[in-house]
Amino acid sequence: MAATLIERVRAHRDALRAAGLRPLQIWVPDNRRAGFADECRRQSQQLRDDPHEVDTLDFWEAAADCKGWE
Repeated sequence: MAATLIERVRAHRDALRAAGLRPLQIWVPDNRRAGFADECRRQSQQLRDDPHEVDTLDFWEAAADCKGWE
């Protein structure tokens, strides 16, 4: 007899746990929401020419391993 959807999902999750993984749920901003792009733009413009932001971006650029991403 075929397994129900609930049984298949449970078996899949059990296999992931057996492999040493655990579930994690996170909430992120909804990029489909009206005004999302405008808010991103507003926040980005606030950081423009900010010396701390320049330092942070320089750090991440130096730390990033981008080999093979071109």
